[in-house]
Order: sequence, then C-alpha cells, then structure tokens
Amino acid sequence: MQQWTLKACRINAGYTLRQVAEKVGKSFQTISKYEKDSTEIPLSLLKDLAKLYNMKIDDIFLGDSTKKSEQR
Repeated sequence: MQQWTLKACRINAGYTLRQVAEKVGKSFQTISKYEKDSTEIPLSLLKDLAKLYNMKIDDIFLGDSTKKSEQR
C-alpha cells in the first residue's frame, strides 16, 4: 500500500499552506510543522485534513518525513 505524506496530499489537492490553514482553522506554521513530522498530529486535525484532501486516513503517512531511511 502506497502512503502519501501530508505535504504530498496538500500539493496533490492543489492547496497552499495558507489555504489549508484557513480551511481548518490553524496557523500555516502548524500545518507546516505537521507536514514535517506528523507523529503527534491530533486525530481531529488529521480527520479534517484527510477530508479536505479527499484521502483515507490509512493512505496518509504518519511519521517524520525529514528522516532518511537507512539503506543497507
């Protein structure tokens, strides 16, 4: 199963950070923070974003998108 980062979901849906922030009632800095690391995103915000992006929660990657996986 392919999972999308929150940033990829937002871009795919055609929204800017500021547009998303306005639609969900958060600051664009908050949205940006969770795009970088969604490990502690509140479930209510995740549900709002999934609905806005027309995505299933299971299809959204929840984790630190800035860490590179080790290839051995």
